[in-house]
Amino acid sequence: APPSFRACVRGEGTVVGMLRSSLQSVFRRCIWLRMCNFKPSTSNVDIWARKTHISVIWQQERIVKKEPADASGAPDNEGFKHVERLHIPVMLNEVMECLAPQQGQCILDMTFGAGGHTESILQQTPGVTVYALDRDPTAYKLAQKLSQSCSQGALALFGRFSEAEDLLLSAGVRPGSLDGVLLDAGCSSMQLDTPERGFSLQKDGPLDMRMDGDRYPGMPTAADVVNALDQQALASILKTYGEEKHAKKIASALVQARSIYPITRTQQLASIIAGAFPAASLYARKDLLHRPTHVATKSFQALRIFVNDELNELYIGLQTAQKFLKPGGRLVTLSFHSLEDRIIKRFLSGIDMSEKPNLSIRQKIRQKGLERQEDEEGFPATQSSWRAIQKKVLTPQFDEIEENPRGRSAKLRAAIKL
Repeated sequence: APPSFRACVRGEGTVVGMLRSSLQSVFRRCIWLRMCNFKPSTSNVDIWARKTHISVIWQQERIVKKEPADASGAPDNEGFKHVERLHIPVMLNEVMECLAPQQGQCILDMTFGAGGHTESILQQTPGVTVYALDRDPTAYKLAQKLSQSCSQGALALFGRFSEAEDLLLSAGVRPGSLDGVLLDAGCSSMQLDTPERGFSLQKDGPLDMRMDGDRYPGMPTAADVVNALDQQALASILKTYGEEKHAKKIASALVQARSIYPITRTQQLASIIAGAFPAASLYARKDLLHRPTHVATKSFQALRIFVNDELNELYIGLQTAQKFLKPGGRLVTLSFHSLEDRIIKRFLSGIDMSEKPNLSIRQKIRQKGLERQEDEEGFPATQSSWRAIQKKVLTPQFDEIEENPRGRSAKLRAAIKL
């Protein structure tokens, strides 16, 4: 018989007890957690969860009605037209201006999504070649359709940022040969608007949140996370990835609720989180447009980032972009929350990701300038491999925010490889 939930959490008779002895080495490998000033006692959450979340108990008790799908886990072609209309590419004009594609160039779109940016590149620049990468099975289907219609103009690649290097090499792309890379770190509208994917708290669906869909059956879902981790680990996830001030209160409510019945649905999770707050504060929080937002929004963001390993994937994606860009090549990034933007700023500024954030980014850059000046006195002198295209970060114009409110928090940073 499978061990009880409490026994699993304590590590009795499971692999958890053995894994706890190696948490220090796990901590050293989690550079993005160290960047967030995460203590070693809790930084094991990321790897620990991936080893222990695959709970047969919860998977047997989850009753999920899935839509018909093909072997790749994507819906049929009729659904593509629907999601394609719903998705609006963020900051399209600014992206095209910073990327500046020219005829005969090779561009890598690392997050194809619904293809808005890639289609604009192909339409505005005849003779350009775009490699369209995405980890989402639905997005990959759309990229394949575009590739078939454009013959040699676009090539679809199926995988994560961490798999991009192997995919590019298999496609015949050599390091140092790309002219431009676009990296959009956001979640697409077709993911948020599909209840079966489990990303949105506004539409009820299975608590999944895996961007890869069913491509990796053993990959833990958000339901596995909230049902298998202890209260301290859940609070750490919510605080670190969602920057949630009330992480401990929410984690306590989740633990109490799952002791009665497993948490398997998105609106079930949203209701549990809302129940931890007074009724008056349910929509007390405001977004950038001063609209009321649900108290569970940050928690959903934290679980999505954790399940998909988004921050580590982002850092690997930036490294891959640097490796395959030629000198003078352009990197354009779009981020949608402070955790992503912090990683991008540090990477483009040449600041070590493992350094504790005891200084602001501006102070770090200023300090590096002093180090270069004082190099003859024995100070270490390191410099960035990038030159910024824009002096300041770009954000959406008011008209675009009115048309596409989901892109209101976007930040565009662009740089040229030296």
